[in-house]
Formats: sequence, structure tokens, C-alpha cells
Amino acid sequence: MLRRPAAHLRRCIPASPRRADGLMSVHPAVSQALADRRPVVALESTIVTHGMPYPHNLNTAKEVESIVRAHGAVPATVGVLQGRLHVGLTGEELDFLARCRTALKVSRRDLPYVVSKGLSGGTTVSGTMIAAHGAGIPVFVTGGIGGVHRDGENTLDISADLTELGRTPIAVVSAGVKSILDIGRTLEFLETQGVCVATYGRSKKFPAFFSPESGYASPYNVCSPEEAAELVASTLSLGLRSGVLLAVPIPDGHSAGGLQIEEAIQRAVREASSNGIIGRDVTPFILQRVSEITEGKSLQANIALIRNNAKVGSQVACALSALSQKKHALPRYHKCTVVVGGVNVDFIAKAKTEKLLLGQTNCGSVGQSFGGVGRNIADCLSRLDQTPLFISAIGLDAHGENVLTSCKHMNTSAIARLKEQRTATYCAVITEKGELSLGLGDMDIHQQIKAECVSQYEDQLAAASLVCVDGNVPVSTIDYICFVAEKFAVPVWFEPTDADKACKPFLSQSWKALTYTSPNLTELCTMNRALGLPTPAGLRLVLLINCAAALSRPLLEHIQCVIVTLGSMGVLVCGEHKAPSVNLQPKRPKNKGRLCAVHYPAVAVTGDETVNVSGAGDSLAGGMMVGILRGCDTHTCVRMGLLAARLSLSSPHPIAPTLDLDSVHPLRAHRQPWPEPTCLWMES
Repeated sequence: MLRRPAAHLRRCIPASPRRADGLMSVHPAVSQALADRRPVVALESTIVTHGMPYPHNLNTAKEVESIVRAHGAVPATVGVLQGRLHVGLTGEELDFLARCRTALKVSRRDLPYVVSKGLSGGTTVSGTMIAAHGAGIPVFVTGGIGGVHRDGENTLDISADLTELGRTPIAVVSAGVKSILDIGRTLEFLETQGVCVATYGRSKKFPAFFSPESGYASPYNVCSPEEAAELVASTLSLGLRSGVLLAVPIPDGHSAGGLQIEEAIQRAVREASSNGIIGRDVTPFILQRVSEITEGKSLQANIALIRNNAKVGSQVACALSALSQKKHALPRYHKCTVVVGGVNVDFIAKAKTEKLLLGQTNCGSVGQSFGGVGRNIADCLSRLDQTPLFISAIGLDAHGENVLTSCKHMNTSAIARLKEQRTATYCAVITEKGELSLGLGDMDIHQQIKAECVSQYEDQLAAASLVCVDGNVPVSTIDYICFVAEKFAVPVWFEPTDADKACKPFLSQSWKALTYTSPNLTELCTMNRALGLPTPAGLRLVLLINCAAALSRPLLEHIQCVIVTLGSMGVLVCGEHKAPSVNLQPKRPKNKGRLCAVHYPAVAVTGDETVNVSGAGDSLAGGMMVGILRGCDTHTCVRMGLLAARLSLSSPHPIAPTLDLDSVHPLRAHRQPWPEPTCLWMES
């Protein structure tokens, strides 16, 4: 009999696309709203399955969802259908639960059994809190929570709602607790559980569901959605792992009949006791009897307070969302950065076949763009609202003119134009899948980016928020930049460029002045060999991340952060641990805490989407630099870099012309949930 409704569900409810995480399914509208940091309000479903008779239960549930939408939030009614926990229900799914006669009440205790048996049910306050928190929803609206039952000091009959509030960080908006419970002991128990309780309004009087007053007071009160949101945000930010109970008094227009309803409740309590009704059956019995005794007035009051709670909860959710948006907005940063490195004209030849045939003509396409590691990074920073000073050199030739024309959006005032020198050119041959097959470069002019040339801008170097130098420039220039940076405590980012040039800072003590470096694994091996350290002869894919972490470890004696680019596998960020990742913000002194390596998977790009591989690493570095300069957390910095790299791979240009702050905003530009990074601890 318990499985028949499941069969009915399969026949009558069309499948809808959802984000499914294990045994929990999140409705697309809810998932999208959470990704966009828009307000979402969780709603329980026991009011549908056990709180009211049909069709009042269904109508009330739909009306509450409408109220949530009307106040600018997205409703997410929680329920269990065929053993899967659903966050956000369709109209058909709501109707099924409203009609289902065998639906169970699903609390924390019941979840494992209901899921394992493939059953359906309405989630209680505790069950809904678990699902909402798992989905990332911070606000949950209900009618009233459970509590300590009368004589609970002897029976230990205490609702799981209270312990759930003590261990699940979520804000629960309710009309207090029902007067059939021991309200005083309920408040004492909530205090023991560490739950912050506040009455919504100008009074601290704690409400008792049908009555705005219970005879007890809340410890605190909040007078507006904004004040409530600040309270909730503080609770979540402190990491207390306990919830907040916002007690909302019943609207004045429905509180007048409170005395009559209270008398009916006392009568129903006596009847329940005389009939031997105990445990989880007590509340449904009392609510039904009170509705009968009051001739429906209690039901009307119940619906009114739920509507009011939905309005208040939605307003709080909207205010909390606004706070979150403000907190995570990318702040403006105006201090100048300096980039020293190469600029060249790129010719990208992409084959139309997977395998290139040497010694003969291969079908493909050839395009021209403007690159060079230093130029690419300066371009990326410029498109992401920075104003970098780019120090480089080009020839007095047509290619040089074209470079300047293409870089009008950048500060090119420090690019030297040299007679009798050719502007650097680079030709890359890539396979159909976008992999580099062969590269040829005419880059002699980069050796003209000498220390004497760069020293003209020593004042800018000394005052910079960040200096980035690529491996194209001479060793003496890198030594000079590191000397100035160390003298004036300016953070330096070294972009190795390729395996042959990655060793340059490590040929002297200059590397000890570096703050960041972003090699690939081959370049990282070169750095280690330059320091006289052993490197592996070959690498297996399964050991790649561990190997990259081990090779990064010696560099972290002086370099604050080593960012190892792993191509399609993503990026490994190595440095001093700062929960929940690595500390990317420049600091002095360096590396005093425990070291770790955090792996971030790449944003997927197919072979068909890959157009140009020459600027992905530079885009990653540039995106991360912007995040660091703006004071963003490490997750945000890395994800900005990964999104910039994805744009680069899909563009014929090393730095995508469409690159801007919105296109690398981790929450706006990437709609799917980000995979959790993996942390590896490093031995000292």
C-alpha cells in the first residue's frame, strides 16, 4: 500500500530537469536563483501532507509560494518523492503530496528510512532545514516550530526541531511555538542549544502561534527585514553551526480570536490525553479538533499567520540577498600595476585533421593576432578594469604599427620603438583538438628590454601594487626588477613563458624576491633543476597533482604562492593555508603557517570550442591577478582566472575581446555549481 502512490507519481508527474546531488534533487529555478545569489525561501511540506485537509492544504501551499514570488523571492517547497529529497516542487508534485493518504512525516530521524524504501512524505521543520541547508538556502519559512512538550522534563518528549536549530545554520521564520507546548522550557532548551531567538517587531514578547503573546520574552528583537538580515548574516559568517529563530507574531486582525482558540486547544489537549494519543500523532489530532471546535476559525488564523510569515521571510531573504550581493561584488581598485615582458605578432595555424602529416601541406586555417606573454597579461588586466603600465619593445616596422593599433585600449607609453629591430613574431601550429604541435618564434628584440630601459620607470615600479615580469626579458632585467621590488616591498609575479626561460630568476638569488609564479609542470621541473633539485624522469597522470605539489614545495621556502597550470586538469595553488584554501594576498613576512596545495578543476572546453591555445595560461594569470588586486578570496581569484582562460581558448585572439568583469564573475558567468577544490597538505 505504501508504494502505490509512487506508481501514481510516475504516471502523472512529468520529469523535469534538475540538479541532482546524490539523493537530493534541486529544482532548476531554485538552483539558478542560488547561483545568481537571488533570494530563495524554503518551505516545508508537512503543512501539505498533515497540517490541513484537502484542498485547503494545496491551496495554502500554492498561495504561500505566490506570496514569496510577489515579494521578490523564489519559493522552494521541500518534500520527499519516491525516496528522493526534492528542494522545489512542481505544481504536479505539490498536488500529489496534497492528495497522498500514505505520505509520511519526515524528520531527521525518518529521512534514512524513507529514502531507503523509496517512499514519499512531507518534511517537518527539521527535515526541511536539512534539505534547505544542503541546497544552500539560508531562510526557511514555516507556521510554527515544535518544542518541549508539557511534562517534557519527565517524558523527554522534545521536538527534533530544537536540536536541528542547534546544529544547522539557517534562519527559521515562524509564529513561535504552539501553546500546547511548554514554551518556557522550549526557550530554555533553545538557549542550551545555542540558538539565537529574536521576535520580529518592536516588542520582545515571544508569540505563541495563535496568540501574539505567550507570557515569555525573546532575548532579542529585530524591527525590520534589513535588521533581521544583518542578524542572520552575522550568524552565518561566525560559523557557529547553529540557526536563528525569528518569531513573528500573528497579524493583529486575526489575534482577537486567540482566546477562543486557546480554550479550544486546552480542550483538545485533554481529549488527546483521555484517548491515549501520544507522540507524533498528538499535534495532527489537536489541530483537527481545534478546527472542529472553532468551526474553522483556527484554520483561518493558521492560514493568516503562514501568509504573514511568508511575507516577512521573503522580505528577510531579499534583504539578506542584497547584503550578500554587496559583500561579493567585485570592488574597484585603481592603484597601478606594472607589466614587463614581450609583445609579438602571432600567426595561428589550426589543422582540420587530428594528425598532422610532416613534409607535406595539411589542410587548415591561418589567422593573425597579437600576443606575447607580457602583452597578453597587460591586455587582460586592461580589460578587467585595471590600468597597467606595460614596459616592452617593438620594431619600427609594419608589425610594430599594427601592435600599437591593436593595443589602443592599453597604456602603451612605455613600449620602446627600436630602429633596426624586428617586432617579434610567433607562429603556432595546432591540431584539430587545439593542442600545440609546433611553435616558431623570432623574438630577438625581447633581449633589448634591458635593465637600463626599465630603470626609467623605477618610480612606478617602487609604487606599484603588483609587478609582473615574463621570462622573455633578459636575466639582468629580472634581477633588477626583483631588487627594486624587494627594496620597496612590492609583490612580484613571474610568468615563466616556456621551459627554457623558466630558470631565469633561479640562476641567482632573485627568485627569493618573487611573491607568485605560475609555471606548468615542465617549467616547474626546470625551476627545480636550476636549484639543483632532482626532478622525475616521467609522470603518470594519476600522480600528476601529487608530483606538482612536491615540486612546488622547495619554492615555497621563499615564494609565497606557486600556481601550477595543469591544462585540462585545471590549476594547483600551493602556499600557506588560509581556510578554506591558500592565502593569495601579498604579505610580509612569508610562509609562517602550514603549507598546502589546493586543486581547482578546469572549466570544461571541448576540442570543437578550442580555437587558440596561446593565451589561456596568460588569461588565467591575469584573471587571478585582478582578483588579488581587488582583495577577493582565493576561490574567487582562481575562478576568475579559469573563466578568463576558457574565454581565451574559445577566441581566435590570445585574450578574448569579450573579456570583462562580468564575463569572469564566478557567480554571474558560471551558472552551474562550482566543483569543490581538493586540498593536499604539504610536509614541512
